[in-house]
Amino acid sequence: MIRITILIVFALSLVNCTGNAGSPYERMTGEAFGTTYNITMRSDSSEVEQRQIDSLIITLNKSLSTYDPNSLISRINRGENDVAIDRYFYEIYQKAGRIHSDSEGAFDPTIGILVNAWGFGPEEGIPDMDQRKVDSLMTTVGYSRLKLSRGQLIKPHPNTYLDFNANAKGYGVDIICRFLDSKKVKDYLVEIGGEIRARGFNEKGLPWTVAIEEPNFDGTRSIQTVINLENEVIATSGNYRKFKVDSVTGEKYAHTIDTKTGYPSKTDLLSVSVIGKMDCADADGYATAFMAMGLMHTKVFLQNHKRMKAYLIYSDEQGQIKTYKTDNLELVSN
Repeated sequence: MIRITILIVFALSLVNCTGNAGSPYERMTGEAFGTTYNITMRSDSSEVEQRQIDSLIITLNKSLSTYDPNSLISRINRGENDVAIDRYFYEIYQKAGRIHSDSEGAFDPTIGILVNAWGFGPEEGIPDMDQRKVDSLMTTVGYSRLKLSRGQLIKPHPNTYLDFNANAKGYGVDIICRFLDSKKVKDYLVEIGGEIRARGFNEKGLPWTVAIEEPNFDGTRSIQTVINLENEVIATSGNYRKFKVDSVTGEKYAHTIDTKTGYPSKTDLLSVSVIGKMDCADADGYATAFMAMGLMHTKVFLQNHKRMKAYLIYSDEQGQIKTYKTDNLELVSN
């Protein structure tokens, strides 16, 4: 999944934490997973250096990046033998399996071969996609068929393509935050490509404030609503920024691939934000799953998982933009 940046990054959260000269808060920014990371934290811990953050990201890329031909996941995708997985791969693999089960297959990291085929992934798309080509590629899809054995991933089909892009950014946030926690940093906000974890308070002693974007199809950016994060995460997925247009029919194809059919999803959801006291990788994965599940099934899921907060933006039958939020989510503005 291509992630939708839920912030006009830090535009709101930094209002309360930039401060004057001598501020006890500092900001780090850099590149991660094909996008950027931003960290704002209380700077009274001299043990945290940017090179340490960059080193963590490099380590994660060596494990999980499908854009790095020498990463563990790229080697597995090529069908190399005796590829020993590391602890990062193992953890995100287990998380993905749980979300795959919870969502009844709507979340499936092996759908990446169809993502690529439709032209939404790191590889060149397949021209003139039709039912025959889709059916052929779908024989390689099925996360539940994968197995771990003695530290290695077993693929029943050699062409199964694994891609954790749907929750890798959230997982990167988690790994950085664990590092900050180990250094006793009590107040921080960490963001990678719009996926966020906040802990403690900003400089004014207030909860960190973030904005969810309005789904603008024309490429402009505006704020839909604002929320506080109180030792919570938020991850957002959306369909409205990346799509392809059929040159013959003019039909728009969204980048969310239906794991049951192999075709781009025709969902009524435009944007999904998942919030809660959970790992950011989990929120990231559920946001992706909900986009594929659609409004009705997502609302049922949320009613059965009361601890999860969510903010949904959707298009009704008349094409009007509507919103839905869980009762446990409080908005700063709307």
